[in-house]
Amino acid sequence: MRLRRPVFSHPALLYHDTDEYVSAILPFITVGLAAGEPVAVAVPDHNGVLLRAALGRASERVQWADMTVVGRNPGRIIPFVLRAFADRYTSRRVRIVGEPIWAGRSEEEYPACAQHEALINLAFVGRAVTILCPYDATRLPKDVLLDAEITHPVVTDGPTTRISAPYAPDAVVRKYNRALAAAPAAGREVRLAGLPGARHQVTAQAAAAGFSAARTAEIALVVTELLSNPIEHDRGVATLRTWFTGGVFHCEVENTGRLTDPLAGRIPAPVRQHRGRGLLLVNHFADLVRTHTGDHGTTIRAYFYR
Repeated sequence: MRLRRPVFSHPALLYHDTDEYVSAILPFITVGLAAGEPVAVAVPDHNGVLLRAALGRASERVQWADMTVVGRNPGRIIPFVLRAFADRYTSRRVRIVGEPIWAGRSEEEYPACAQHEALINLAFVGRAVTILCPYDATRLPKDVLLDAEITHPVVTDGPTTRISAPYAPDAVVRKYNRALAAAPAAGREVRLAGLPGARHQVTAQAAAAGFSAARTAEIALVVTELLSNPIEHDRGVATLRTWFTGGVFHCEVENTGRLTDPLAGRIPAPVRQHRGRGLLLVNHFADLVRTHTGDHGTTIRAYFYR
């Protein structure tokens, strides 16, 4: 007898008010609980409050997270929220509600959000996982709702559930692989011998910008990781730019190598793997990470909010 391959499911929910939000998501959760499936909900906390109240005592059987905290950096969501939960239950189907895009996300953050939604489809191929993604159809722009159709194979809108005709997640990954706005800071070429000096420079700048000692250490670690890989593998040199504006500290590293793996930094590393964690650490500590890969190389910009 031929065994069926586990089917990954990634539907989008377009909701128009809080009543519709709760009435659509509540059965998704309760059906999963009744079937003995592990359930996690990662949504903005104001929506989590509504769902917990509707579930009552059953909410104690659900793992909850405030997506505005755990998913502030969209690059953190797959490895540290979705896979961190699903990988604990590889022998059972898992249900997750994930709402990574909400009204109030900045224009700077949105491209990373859209790419995240597209990459979920690649990160969970062959997994017995269902991830339901709600979208506020009354407050989010029309182009965001169109991207939701392109990144989700099935869409529920009010009483209607349909196959998404424009579904093409790879197209969204390419669409938002955009050149970043020009940095307002001059670049500094860094080679292996210059790594300590670059780290010292960034530490001093972050401290002067008012970041705590602990946060400054994390920023310095991120810059070290961003520089180390291209210095080791791409002609031994990378260009570093750092600046602070609008309450945000920016660290940008540019090199001539091409980042070809769209899931780089998004897949949890095995416990015994000691190398290859650089971009995972960057996603873990940064508040936002934007990447652009073009014909002439790769630019990665990490943002830290004060």
